[in-house]
Amino acid sequence: MPSDLGPLGQPADVGLLSPVSIGAGDEASDRAVVSHLIEAELSLTGALVAAGLAPASVASAVAAVRADPPAVDLAALARDSVAGGNPVIPLIPLVRAAVAAHDADAAVWVHRGATSQDILDSALMTLSRDVAASVVENLWRAAGALEELARAHRDDPAAARTLTQHAVPTTLGLKAATWLRAITRARHRLADIAAELPAQLGGAGGTLASFVELFGAAAAAGLPAHYAHELGLAAPAAPWHTDRWPVTELGDALAAVIAAVGAFGSDVATMARTEIGEASVEVGGGSSAMPQKQNPVDAVLLRSAALRAPGLAAQLHLAAGLAVDERPDGAWHAEWPVLQELLKLALGATDRAAHLAAGLRLDAPRARANLALTGGLIVSERLGLVLVPLIGKARFDVLIADAAAGADLGELIRALPEASHVDAAALVDPAQYLGLAPQLVDLAVRAAVADGIRP
Repeated sequence: MPSDLGPLGQPADVGLLSPVSIGAGDEASDRAVVSHLIEAELSLTGALVAAGLAPASVASAVAAVRADPPAVDLAALARDSVAGGNPVIPLIPLVRAAVAAHDADAAVWVHRGATSQDILDSALMTLSRDVAASVVENLWRAAGALEELARAHRDDPAAARTLTQHAVPTTLGLKAATWLRAITRARHRLADIAAELPAQLGGAGGTLASFVELFGAAAAAGLPAHYAHELGLAAPAAPWHTDRWPVTELGDALAAVIAAVGAFGSDVATMARTEIGEASVEVGGGSSAMPQKQNPVDAVLLRSAALRAPGLAAQLHLAAGLAVDERPDGAWHAEWPVLQELLKLALGATDRAAHLAAGLRLDAPRARANLALTGGLIVSERLGLVLVPLIGKARFDVLIADAAAGADLGELIRALPEASHVDAAALVDPAQYLGLAPQLVDLAVRAAVADGIRP
């Protein structure tokens, strides 16, 4: 609409400085929020009908508005929301007018007995439920690609790195399996939290007094469950106007998802460094100054989301901790943009993670070459376990120092009379010191298959 546009006839805010969520984050846009607000209002009216508290004829008007919702000028709604401090207040007359256009008598049932917090909280819960479903689907896509990588590289040795340095051998498959496990766990947690998101219906102060006055105590007690059913949410045990667990638990689950894909992206960014070269992306991003570059942009954007998400989740907890009285004086309002941003980041980051995983290539020969950089010293843990009992710690330390200085490790071992029975070549072979890495890959793959990752 014109009032949604900037001076050049384009939307005023297109996420220019948040490329990780562009496009994918539209499901949590202001337009989507308004759609869910309208549905929250219509669902309350529908719940009154379902509970036998409003005439059955009202349902027809509600259905008609659902099929053809009112056009809303977002910029005007935002401006009008300032006076009352939330967008529900100026939206109510728009919904009433839309219902009245189909049935003038039905309009009186719009927002009957409710407060703006009931509508806004419930709308954010349905928005979050739908976004969570999309995020879970994105994580499924990423997990499917990672499961294939884990199987393909089950036995391909690579350097495990601790504190940025070569540690002991692992496998490329176990790296992929570790990403897979983290993403799967985060997916399950988010799906579980989304299934528990509750409707909100408490009236002005969380007592449902207006509904008791209008319909009696028994009907008022049953109405939140009817409302939850209309919305497809969980029935609340009680109004949660200042008990913000649905928001904080959801925020934590979203942050965990973003952390899981962020760790994946961080590993890929490291492995794709020119001098490491153990990973490559299907399509890299270019540089404005260096035409040779193929930047792992998806991995970079995943890291950007992972850097932002923890602060947002913490902000939700801060707001929850300051949710005073029976409706917070600012803490509630502070939640909205933070939760919206987390939803957008989760949508964008998981979409990027799925894209990255689908096009990711792991380079087994390059990983083996990197393993050889220290001339066998990457298995020094193993050497100590085998040789120290034979030659003592002091002589072993000298041997390692000589190898680090450039001497051939295998020759040093073969020169030890006490180790004449030891196969030096096998002892320093990284591929023979993988521990349970291949078996851990198998466990992750079996769990993924059992989870339904592949038909």
